[in-house]
Amino acid sequence: MISVPDAAVAVAFGELGRFRREFYRCLTGRADALFELTDALLCTDGPVKTLVDLTLAPEHRRGHGAMYDGLNAGGIDVQRLRTAVAGLPLSRSREGRLMLAVDVSPWLRPDAATSPDRLFCHVHGRSRNQDQQIPGWPYSFVAALEPGRTSWTAVLDAVRLGPDDDVAEVTAGQVRAVLHRLLDAGHWHDGDPDVLVVFDSGYDLARLAFLLADLPVEVLGRLRSDRVLRLPALPRRPGTMGRPAKHGGEFHLADAGTWPAPQHTATTDTTRYGVATALAWDRLHPRLTRRAAWLDHAGDLPVLEGTLIRLTVQHLPGDRDPKPLWLWSSRTGASPSHVDNLWQAFLRRFDLEHTFRLFKQTLGWTAPRLRSPEAADRWTWLVIAGHTQLRLARGLTQDLRRPWERPTDPDRLTPARVRRGFRYLRPKTTRPAGAPKPTTAGPGRPPGSKNRLHAIQHDVGKTTKRDKSLKDRKQR
Repeated sequence: MISVPDAAVAVAFGELGRFRREFYRCLTGRADALFELTDALLCTDGPVKTLVDLTLAPEHRRGHGAMYDGLNAGGIDVQRLRTAVAGLPLSRSREGRLMLAVDVSPWLRPDAATSPDRLFCHVHGRSRNQDQQIPGWPYSFVAALEPGRTSWTAVLDAVRLGPDDDVAEVTAGQVRAVLHRLLDAGHWHDGDPDVLVVFDSGYDLARLAFLLADLPVEVLGRLRSDRVLRLPALPRRPGTMGRPAKHGGEFHLADAGTWPAPQHTATTDTTRYGVATALAWDRLHPRLTRRAAWLDHAGDLPVLEGTLIRLTVQHLPGDRDPKPLWLWSSRTGASPSHVDNLWQAFLRRFDLEHTFRLFKQTLGWTAPRLRSPEAADRWTWLVIAGHTQLRLARGLTQDLRRPWERPTDPDRLTPARVRRGFRYLRPKTTRPAGAPKPTTAGPGRPPGSKNRLHAIQHDVGKTTKRDKSLKDRKQR
């Protein structure tokens, strides 16, 4: 008789094997080389520093030339791979809703003058006045979050932002496509809570809420502390002539004198931050003007109301001074319990930062010095496919800890620790890649000849400049 744990292991092995077979089918060119490169990524000890080091792994049976040929000339059916990732099991919050996090992480390429489509990427310094703008390829990621403190996320999509892209429009289109794939996979049904999509500061939350208004989503994001919102308009007095007011008084986030009494006040005891106090105001909205993104909007500008939340805590880890955290949700009429769930869900957004750190420091996402952005896209999706396999194998590996590391429960292993045991798991699962065919090296360049084909150098930055106001459009 099969015990319950054995049955769960069998199900996990089956899920991992099915994804590996589907991942192999998504590789439309140089499939064997790309698949073995992903296996080498998962089975190599230590952080990935260079791609050629992966070709020395026993799991990679081909040479370094085949590896570079696969990245530069291979093919991946990205849409099919996105569908495969969206069909895997996903975690939900305590109230049973899906939580998605959206953020941009740059692949910095400051010295790659011959690499096209580079943009100036914002890089944080140790202090605000040390921030930099460094050339690179920015990638927008969408990942499903898990409840509770964890370093695991389920990366569902990645899109490279180009010189002609409008960040808000591309992000809204990306979230829309992810939602449709999740709906097709049966992760959401009528009557389920709206999917919560969490953003950090820097996103135009009101515009994203407007672009996604026809979907079952709730937009939640952080606001800068110097923002100014508007209160709801006061009821119109009887006999008043003229156009009804659309906006109420100003709400300065930095000026407590402009704050009315909050609709909800809640306190929560936390283990890491002490007592957390959340104040919530209903129906606050930004005052839109016909500038920038709203310049071509037809008709009257909408009033996009939501819930404003101010979160304060007693202390931060490391004895840092806590500052108030301002959040805005596209939902109005939120209950006190829903307000608590919102700010707790926003704190889970930082789990995506752990994923970015794993991608860059352990899996070597930004380690290769690839020239073409298309090759960078292929490598990005190989890393995502590898991370997805780690997520499926998290309950199948043992804790191969270093002597100086503390023991960890099997159900609390981090992605890096699961990766240590994947080499011993790989022989037990599907390996669809074929054996390499014997070949001989090419003749190469004739002795004494020089490369006369110089690579084209490309400028950095946006190529499409959009008008910020009607005055700018008239002066053009």
